[in-house]
Amino acid sequence: MWSFFHKLGSPRWFYRISGQWLPWLALLAAVSLLVGCVWGLLFAPPDFRQGNSFRIIYIHVPAAMIAMAGYLFMAVAGAVSLIWRMKLAEVAMKCAAPVGAALTFLALVTGAVWGKPTWGTWWVWDARITSVLVLFFLYVGVIALYEAFDNKQAAAKACAILALVGVVNVPIIYWSVEWWYSLHQPATLRLMGKSTIHPSMFWPLLLTIVGVYAFYAVALILQMRAEILQRERTTQWVRELCGARS
Repeated sequence: MWSFFHKLGSPRWFYRISGQWLPWLALLAAVSLLVGCVWGLLFAPPDFRQGNSFRIIYIHVPAAMIAMAGYLFMAVAGAVSLIWRMKLAEVAMKCAAPVGAALTFLALVTGAVWGKPTWGTWWVWDARITSVLVLFFLYVGVIALYEAFDNKQAAAKACAILALVGVVNVPIIYWSVEWWYSLHQPATLRLMGKSTIHPSMFWPLLLTIVGVYAFYAVALILQMRAEILQRERTTQWVRELCGARS
């Protein structure tokens, strides 16, 4: 395990091994999203209260879940870069921010699309929705903070601190519907306890969740590979790689 951890400190090793992961992750993302979306959007039965409007969960729920998980990943990468000065962790933190911001924005938009027929309005200052908006601003803050520094080492340190401070918002998002009065419905998928969603709706939702996680991994790895090539462009292995491709 420790040897694998130390290997992750090598951009060259990660670039090589991630190229082997990408086709399988892309295949998993494509198949899971295609089957899950077709199953959920076309064949799952309508909800007895919300009718067909509930089908937005097959996009909204996976996007919201990975938005939170992605922020935790970014914060962990920031902690690793602060403690062990690992270059690859800094790359992961930087590249996770735009991908996470895009998925958080998708969660906000799809939540608004679901809210209009359900609540009669596109937006309310609900505890869950507001905390997800804060999450989006945290992602954007990390992106902006990194670009604000000319010294990229100082930028990485500042971004890591912001990411770690912002972690407190993740449990607030998760537990907000339990802690405060909220229009947002409680979670139907539970980490602890029995889920309240019917199996005919659960299985396509699970497939879309797996698909979005795989898509996140593909997008993050592609971002990281591009960033590694940019940072390591003067090294011998990148020159050899570019020469072999040309």
